[in-house]
Amino acid sequence: MASTLSVALTIIVQAAMISALYALIAIGFTLIFGVGGVLNLAHGATITMGAFSAYYAGQLGLGLPGAVLASVAVPAIFAGLLYLGMVKRLEEEPIMVMITTLVVSVVIEQAIVVFEGTTSRSIPQLIEGQFSLAGATFQNLLGVMFVVSWIIIGLLFLFVNYTKTGKGILAVSMSHKGASLVGIQSSRINLITWIIAGAFAGIAGLFLGSWLTADFAMGQAQLVLSFSIVVVGGIGSIRGSVVGAYLIGFLEIATTNLISSSLQGLAPLVVLVVVLLVKPEGLFGREFAE
Repeated sequence: MASTLSVALTIIVQAAMISALYALIAIGFTLIFGVGGVLNLAHGATITMGAFSAYYAGQLGLGLPGAVLASVAVPAIFAGLLYLGMVKRLEEEPIMVMITTLVVSVVIEQAIVVFEGTTSRSIPQLIEGQFSLAGATFQNLLGVMFVVSWIIIGLLFLFVNYTKTGKGILAVSMSHKGASLVGIQSSRINLITWIIAGAFAGIAGLFLGSWLTADFAMGQAQLVLSFSIVVVGGIGSIRGSVVGAYLIGFLEIATTNLISSSLQGLAPLVVLVVVLLVKPEGLFGREFAE
């Protein structure tokens, strides 16, 4: 009985920490759709870019502060340039945006293969050591990941609901034409949204690379995860992304701990198929923020 309780508590704590990062990953993906109505298939590659930005900062001797700054700044700038250089011209053609961002994703991955090969790379550790909770031991990194992810999610909610720019994001997500009528520039709001999403992806890449390792294909699984989460929660819904992340995160951790670690990537796909069959609009429909 005690052993069963310990396993259950371990699963709950581990899933709660990892799902917070999943939520951060998915929010960046759904934010772009919620505002611009397009899917950014380069989101996974942007996560990879965040991890390798931290890796190169470490190689240049910039230390942990430099690695953190690079992992946020480089993907954010990249996402902004991607919007200005390509996506902005194709906003009225969502399919073309998907194709374009997919091509960009492949280019980024192949560039990493050319320069770094297929070998995984270690990036600077954010924090070392372990802590005990509920009779189990966890990496301090997971605890930091949980806290930082929720701080960022909380700040995003405050930004969206209580600042002028945030209310502009809400307005554009509801109606581009309506926002234009009250003097809100949709292109400016879209640019801000892409930059925020890029920064979120970079932070996720930093944590994933520090927790595991960085490799050219690490973003592929995260893109599938993001898509699964936002479909489950409702495409365009920030709240839905958080709920979807925890639903999939808990199912994934329970599956890997109780059945087999080889089934880790199966949980998001199973939930995705079930939701598409039962409730195609997702748990929270097409809402953006409340």
